[in-house]
Amino acid sequence: MSLFDYTLKEIQDKLHKKEITVSDLVSESYNRIQAVDGQVNAFLTLNEEAARAKAKQLDEKLGGDASALFGIPLGVKDNIVTKGLRTTCGSQFLDNFNDPLYDATVVQKLEAQNTVTIGKLNMDEFAMGSSTENSSYVPTKNPWNTDYVPGGSSGGSAAAVAAGEVFFSLGSDTGGSIRQPAAFCGVVGLKPTYGLVSRFGLVAFASSLDQIGPLTRTVEDNAHLLQAIVGHDKMDSTSANIDIPNYADAMKQDVKGLKIAVPKEYLQEGVAPEVREAVLSALKVYENMGATWEEVSLPHSRYAVAAYYLLSSSEASANLARFDGVRYGVRSEKAENMLDMYKLSRSEGFGDEVKRRIMLGTFALSSGYYDAYYKKAQKVRTLIKNDFDKVFEDYDIIIGPTTPTPAFKIGEKVDDPLTMYANDILTIPVNLAGVPGMSIPCGLSSEGLPIGLQIIGKHFDESTIYRTAHAFEQATDFHKQKANLGGDR
Repeated sequence: MSLFDYTLKEIQDKLHKKEITVSDLVSESYNRIQAVDGQVNAFLTLNEEAARAKAKQLDEKLGGDASALFGIPLGVKDNIVTKGLRTTCGSQFLDNFNDPLYDATVVQKLEAQNTVTIGKLNMDEFAMGSSTENSSYVPTKNPWNTDYVPGGSSGGSAAAVAAGEVFFSLGSDTGGSIRQPAAFCGVVGLKPTYGLVSRFGLVAFASSLDQIGPLTRTVEDNAHLLQAIVGHDKMDSTSANIDIPNYADAMKQDVKGLKIAVPKEYLQEGVAPEVREAVLSALKVYENMGATWEEVSLPHSRYAVAAYYLLSSSEASANLARFDGVRYGVRSEKAENMLDMYKLSRSEGFGDEVKRRIMLGTFALSSGYYDAYYKKAQKVRTLIKNDFDKVFEDYDIIIGPTTPTPAFKIGEKVDDPLTMYANDILTIPVNLAGVPGMSIPCGLSSEGLPIGLQIIGKHFDESTIYRTAHAFEQATDFHKQKANLGGDR
């Protein structure tokens, strides 16, 4: 049995009693990476020397008062800046960004909790993708079946947890990039309310949509990780200054009397029958626990994908303008003058998907097209937010599938961008509205691949999401099912 098969509480109890050491946990992580990451490709950069040194320091503190995350190994998505540790965003443009000068706020907070960073996790280039096939290094594979994608863009973050390489990880979610890979890999992934977690040190894709969030094996572990990274940050102008509840306390409540809304648009054509059945079965579990559910409508959600790709690409066009070969990143060696340096550095450094979105965003923001595309997309975004607000006037929580289908095969959609984009149709509205959403395992497909249940809450009401998710987890065994990678899980 792996140490990572224990709960966070059990691990902390063993550390406190000195039955194990932090060095044991770190060794467990690197041994597992050595054994299986050649099949999964979850990691881009390892932090082994520094991690083992920190583990030895923490071993000297064993037995004393400690945080809930003391000594726990974690992985960090490679678009979250880590001081002195290579940060590439999955792009050749930042291939030589080996020594960042500062830590992202979330990394600082976790360092203060005495976690141990194992390494940086693979991702779609600059977080643009739904399968991690857009990584400029190597595609990550799904630990449940390595012929399938792990989802994206946080595919490395989800796969590392599912493969038992780290205890938990950090990802980022712009249009489903935590929840979709969490669903595909059978783990728990939360996209917090916009502004709850600092974005300082997150390399921006679309600044009005991006959020850092936790990926874990269980709902309770997820709550502890979120608790450690939330809070107002003066370094982030979009950071919300609100009172932070104790998320673990919320899980002590049952769901009797909980009013659940189920959007009819989330179960219509395009959703695989086995996904629909898994969601309906989950709703029956909630009924048996005393919750009630009714069908509702989010009528403008059908416009979400179009609005999202206009808005996110427009913001990406502006955010990625800084990558020009001048101050940092790879500079083309073929340039003979300044203009050539800009053109060649960007054309050589960026991959096809990044170029596609920069071009789309630049077009949408250009003179004569701004009102017709970007401004109209912003109006649609407001309508989508209003849909959620209206539903939440009468209901506590919204439940539906995380993705229309289970994971698809590697290479199956890579040459069809529109079909790939449609894969995020059920997660994108959450980002446009700024509300929190979580994916938890709720079943397996006929091919043995995980199916995700999406739980959506009101702004800054992560507590109700955790209460709802934890109750389902305790009533079922889906979270105990693990990828049989290497035949030992």
